Amino acid sequence: MASLTWQKSTYSGANNDCLEVRPANGLVELRESDDGDVILRTTAATFADLLRTIKAGELDHHA
Repeated sequence: MASLTWQKSTYSGANNDCLEVRPANGLVELRESDDGDVILRTTAATFADLLRTIKAGELDHHA
């Protein structure tokens, strides 16, 4: 992951209300496409844990 290009999930479709992600300086950056000035930075391990938690449905009760 050497690119600094923002990527979004293929599940997002053509809408501009999605989460985008990119690698940056050894971290992972996340932002909402409709509010691109606000960027959350985290480690790759923490991001992987978040993805595992989401895929396991452990946050579904917050939706």
